[in-house]
Formats: sequence, structure tokens, C-alpha cells
Amino acid sequence: MAAKAWSLQQKPVDEILFQNHAVSLCLLVGRRAKTMRIVDFRAGATPEKRRLVLELARREGVEKVYTLVERDEIATWVRLGFMKEASIPGFYKRSDAYMLGCTVGGPLAAPFESEVRIAIDSDGTPEDLAPVDPTAHDFAEKTLAQAKRLAKDLQGGALPAVKVSDLRDAEVKKPVAAAIKSGRALTAFEPFGRDGIRRYFSLSVRGGAEIVASTESQACFGNAFLELLTGPRTEAERVATVAALGALCDRLLNEGVVSCFSLSPSDDLKLVTAHVCNGFRRTGLLLSHLVASGARKDAIVWSRKLAGTADD
Repeated sequence: MAAKAWSLQQKPVDEILFQNHAVSLCLLVGRRAKTMRIVDFRAGATPEKRRLVLELARREGVEKVYTLVERDEIATWVRLGFMKEASIPGFYKRSDAYMLGCTVGGPLAAPFESEVRIAIDSDGTPEDLAPVDPTAHDFAEKTLAQAKRLAKDLQGGALPAVKVSDLRDAEVKKPVAAAIKSGRALTAFEPFGRDGIRRYFSLSVRGGAEIVASTESQACFGNAFLELLTGPRTEAERVATVAALGALCDRLLNEGVVSCFSLSPSDDLKLVTAHVCNGFRRTGLLLSHLVASGARKDAIVWSRKLAGTADD
């Protein structure tokens, strides 16, 4: 099936289920960003699994494939050609999640070595593999260093008041369409996982424009995936975004959310600064994961613990 341009008339994510004697998968295909998340119901590194993933990714016009797993599954996906790119602390409430990704046509398409043995260090990282694209990681580190300097300048300064209001699904369609048309959209609020609860918010900053945001959560895990529709363009918008992001985190904390995570383009200094100012910690870099300003972007993964747990 030929790949088609994404539009609001299409489903933002298609769910493809595949099962046979060797493989049981759910593939979440994001049309706008051309990504595919793999949910694997049957563990094990087999040639059939990789062949199927690659075949479907190419058929659906996907450019980036990724999966979210617990620590003991990392080695399996490394054998399939994936690389650990990020972690999400406390994603499963009492254990971390790890994001492993691969660009279509990269290691995923290389010959499968079923007898590969990979040592995993205490951080869950393959010990004997060289870093992927050190240039991308160096660039993200430089952006983060700049953001930390800018964040210090904001410390102690008064931030504008923010009103957090809930939005209905229908109220979000117009700003999403406008952001996509202008090329400013960081997301179209596509589903991150299966059976998540999606909510939308208007973050009205005093003296500034409205910021539209959304969260996806699963109550059993106590976490939330936090997304801003667009990033700040001016210095005033940067300050407004710092205040808005903080107000939304406070709202989530008051509702009992334990932790949250977010993504931002690695070249968006103002949005990176907003995350740093609000206590988010960089926990990875997803290569070629986002589409923003008409181009594929590397995405910094941000994590923040909002509240303690009974075991702390």
C-alpha cells in the first residue's frame, strides 16, 4: 500500500494487529509523523518478527519504528536491530520503561544474527555497542547546556499567572489544524499507547496567547504523557511557556499523577529551557522521531517526578 499525505480526515493512528504461530504484535502507525510503535505480546528475538516489522513499516510508509519495554526485554530488541534511546523513570509505577528505536532501512534491515549475545550493563545499556550518531547527542547536549544558563536567568523572577481550563475534543480540532497548516505543530495529539485516557487543556497566560496542551495517561501506572501543541517563538512566549508548563504540572500533581514525561525537538532552545525551568530531567534522545517545521527532528525525552510514592 502506497504511503499517503496525512490529513485531519485520516485517523491519526492506525492499529494493526498481527498474530501467527511465531509472532503476536500490535503496531500503532502514526500517519503524520510516519512512526510506528510496536507492542509485542510474545517475547523473543526471531527472524520472522523482524521481517514482519520491516515489511509492514515499508508498506505503511513509516520512517521510524520504536518500542517501549521493561529492562529484561532490552537485549531482545537490540538483537532485532534496535538501539536503546531513552528511559522513562517510573513509567510502570514501580519500574522504568525503556524506549528502543530504529530508522527503517538502518540496522533493522541488516542480516539477522540469531546467536548474538549482548552484555547489558547496570543501566540497561548494551555494553559492546558504539553510541549511535554522536553528532546528534552532542548537539542535544549543547542545547541543554544553553538552556541551563538561560534557566538560571529566570530563577527568582516573577512568572505570569496561568489559568488551566479543560477543553472538549471538538474544541481542539481547530487549533490543531491551524498549527499543522502553519508548520508549527509539534504534535497532533496522536495516541501514544493503547487504551490511554486523553485530556486537553487551555493554558491561558495573563498578557499572552493561549497555549493548548494535552495529556495521555493510564490510571494503573500513575503517569502522564504531556504534550504542548506548539513551541514558543519569542522571549515573551518562552516565559509564558515556562509558567504554563509549571501550572499544568501542578494540576496533574493535585489530581494524583505521580510522574510525567514529555518530548521536545532537540533544536528548540526555548522549549528546552521551559522544561529545565520546571524540573524536568533529560532521560534520552529519540533520533528522527518528531516532525516539526516541515522536517524530521531528534526529540529529547524529558521526565519529571511529581509526587512521592509509598515506597519512597
